[in-house]
Amino acid sequence: MSLDVQVVAVALLAVGVIGFMKGAFGGGFAIIGIPLLALVMDPIAAGSLLAPLFVAMDVFALRYWRPRTWSRPDLLWLLPGLLAGVFAGYFVLRHVNRHAVEILMALTTLLFAWLWWRGGATVVARPRSNGKALLAGGASGITTMVAHSGGPPLAMYLLPLGLSKEVYGGTTSMFFTIGNLLKAGPWLAVGELSRGYWSLVALCVPAAFVGVWAGWRLHHRLNQAQMYRLCYGLLVVTATKLLWDGVTGLVMPSP
Repeated sequence: MSLDVQVVAVALLAVGVIGFMKGAFGGGFAIIGIPLLALVMDPIAAGSLLAPLFVAMDVFALRYWRPRTWSRPDLLWLLPGLLAGVFAGYFVLRHVNRHAVEILMALTTLLFAWLWWRGGATVVARPRSNGKALLAGGASGITTMVAHSGGPPLAMYLLPLGLSKEVYGGTTSMFFTIGNLLKAGPWLAVGELSRGYWSLVALCVPAAFVGVWAGWRLHHRLNQAQMYRLCYGLLVVTATKLLWDGVTGLVMPSP
């Protein structure tokens, strides 16, 4: 893996952005930083670079997202779904067109955001559902494997519950800590783990920590309504990116 100035600068920026999202919102929006990495390296190299950095960010973020911020009744059902979804994601990558999955997830997310906006852009707490939690965890596991974007399915389950901003962020953070640990092994297995690779990972660790810290600072400045509006806005951005990737991948398949 190249360590020229351009690659290092873009990698630092991308990792900082991803860390910021994790600190501010608990994770799930890594796809916003990934296009930056795509400017200087191929998707497989980007995925293998981020695998250990995701874990480092998660462990660091847990100093802020303490156990008191986790919604255990939701994680109890979300995590088994996540485990099943990650394994299903391997199957999807091998036997199903990943771009079709991206398009389906993007359209579902955009519909969800539109219904929220049409309903007055307010959060009305709804009762939790174990079945929906399993489904959301599974869908998140699949999309995090095929597109590094497990945030939308999880958010579509958690946001309507009307959780406090701390519990929303902490539950999301813990969910993706487990998910990224599950993904780390497979991504490291397909990466070229050269000396240059590990050097770049080491250079990016401080950017990851600074990003998480800066995101946490923003989190404390936001009130409940602002937090939820930003989450819905990020869902639209993430879904739009997924839709673009899916459509362009189907229309212009890579050789």
